[in-house]
Amino acid sequence: MQLRPLLLAAACAALAACNQGGGSENASAPAPSAPAAAVPKDPEAIKAALAALPAPYNAADLENGRKKFGLCRSCHTIEPGAPNMTGPNLHGVFGRNAASVEGYNYSDVLKASNIVWGPEPLDQWLAKPQEFLPGNKMTFLGVKDPKDRTDLIAYLMVESGYTGQ
Repeated sequence: MQLRPLLLAAACAALAACNQGGGSENASAPAPSAPAAAVPKDPEAIKAALAALPAPYNAADLENGRKKFGLCRSCHTIEPGAPNMTGPNLHGVFGRNAASVEGYNYSDVLKASNIVWGPEPLDQWLAKPQEFLPGNKMTFLGVKDPKDRTDLIAYLMVESGYTGQ
């Protein structure tokens, strides 16, 4: 018996369980708390958006960040106006208060957290969500490598309309 297919199946099952938010109440489109910038589409605009990010994110590998976001995509959307899934839509996340996407059923601990999402709290969250905020519903184990987290956060900044908050 090969171990690799079993590990892959276990990883997929864990990702599918990511942030078990519950039924149809999570399917509504998010209401951003602040307008996000337009998401750049052409390669030059993407390069310019990356260069405009604060360090160390301005030197990140966006392709690696895109690949790492694949770990998140089973639970989260990032496109403007896209629906919530098992986790809330992440468009416009930077500068937004935690637990503020309308129509998403957040855990009580996240509602009471007073977190404003920025690169630093997101880095801590992505490293070990359950240690950063014990009692939250996100079952994701985290992104262990700091460089992968930097790349992922830079990707989120570019793709979610980061405006420098």
